[in-house]
Amino acid sequence: MMSTQPFVIERIYNASAQAVWEAITDNAKMKQWYFDILDFKPIVGFEFTFTGQNEGKTFVHLCTVTEVIEGSKLSHTWRYDGYEGNSEVTWELFPQGDKTRVVLTHTGLETFPPLKDFMKENFDAGWTEILGNLLRNYVEKQAAQ
Repeated sequence: MMSTQPFVIERIYNASAQAVWEAITDNAKMKQWYFDILDFKPIVGFEFTFTGQNEGKTFVHLCTVTEVIEGSKLSHTWRYDGYEGNSEVTWELFPQGDKTRVVLTHTGLETFPPLKDFMKENFDAGWTEILGNLLRNYVEKQAAQ
């Protein structure tokens, strides 16, 4: 039985909260470091999809924005087309001087089928790469310009 503990990851970036907010909500910017999402708007009820690959398998992600606090919090559902389960991803931004602490919480992982692709370790590896490298590199490079 999978733990119902949410997955939480936290990072501090040398970039303003506004810059990080734009990176996670402006679709043109998201495409440069995140998934290739056809369209995205930080509006409650906005639905978006994207495709992710894992070991040659393609997964269509179906997401709906559930909460937006301009500049500081974004939540959306995260589920997979054709599979049971529903999870939620929350991004929270905390300004710290000229830096920003980002906390990402992914709840509901235990609702997915017990497949290797949906194991917590995979989410851990994925979010660690996304927050630890992709988003960090993008916002810190922008901030340095």
